[in-house]
Amino acid sequence: MNITEMFKEKTVFSFEIFPPKKSSSIDTVYKTIEELKYLDPDFISVTFGAGGSANNYSTIEIAQKIKDDYGIESLVHLPCINYSKEEITGILEELKRHGLKNILALRGDINPDIPIKKDFKYASELIEFIKEYGEFDIAGACYPEGHVESEDIISDVLNLKKKVNAGAQHLISQLFFDNNYFYYFIEKAKIAGINVPIEAGIMPVTSKAQIERMVSMCGASLPQKFVKMIQRYEHSPEALVDAGIAYAVDQIVDLVSNGVDGIHLYTMNNAYVAQRISESVGNIIRSSKK
Repeated sequence: MNITEMFKEKTVFSFEIFPPKKSSSIDTVYKTIEELKYLDPDFISVTFGAGGSANNYSTIEIAQKIKDDYGIESLVHLPCINYSKEEITGILEELKRHGLKNILALRGDINPDIPIKKDFKYASELIEFIKEYGEFDIAGACYPEGHVESEDIISDVLNLKKKVNAGAQHLISQLFFDNNYFYYFIEKAKIAGINVPIEAGIMPVTSKAQIERMVSMCGASLPQKFVKMIQRYEHSPEALVDAGIAYAVDQIVDLVSNGVDGIHLYTMNNAYVAQRISESVGNIIRSSKK
């Protein structure tokens, strides 16, 4: 099923997982998926490493198992900056062979240790290439506070418009911890004529190290309420997990109450956290029919 079609009927609820760095750890991912299955997500996305990453070989395998063995639609992440058109064509062919039609088209993070190839400079170019290549349902990434490399939110939204014009049919946002940034972004996106569904990306914080790593990568702002939570519970791991889950639940309830198109939960392969959140908001999301 094309994921875009789901947004016509419901508030979508989905998860992200990532393949293990070592193939010997693949069973732990399937154990996580087995547990996530019972939470009845609309789809599960699977990340794709940078060029040459060993976990690339398991991304498609995991996505196929999610779809065929677990009966859940899957979304394959596909970065382009480290790949040639020939290599991307090969990946698209493999996706077609495995019956995988949903792609999250990304530029990908720049890694100084991996050479950049010149066929694709931006995600919009990859989206256009996929659109011309075949029948895929294409998602794009968006950034409620602007991409870390953008000049400002307005220029970033205009770049996002290029992705939609190129063929992105729905969008998934980067994580954020202040819903006001998301609402401001949605307002600007609508003014720019971006009318595709936009899922809000939510990451439950379960450790101080996790938040420091993620903020350094994506530049998300930390509201005072969030900072106080981290400071108060950083030396009590169990309390911080509970507080992080509660914060994410509060974000989700507010977003759903304000008519968000969907919630995409960055699980970090932690089925326990996803389960706790689903128990709290599952009925709220499912009762929010379109």
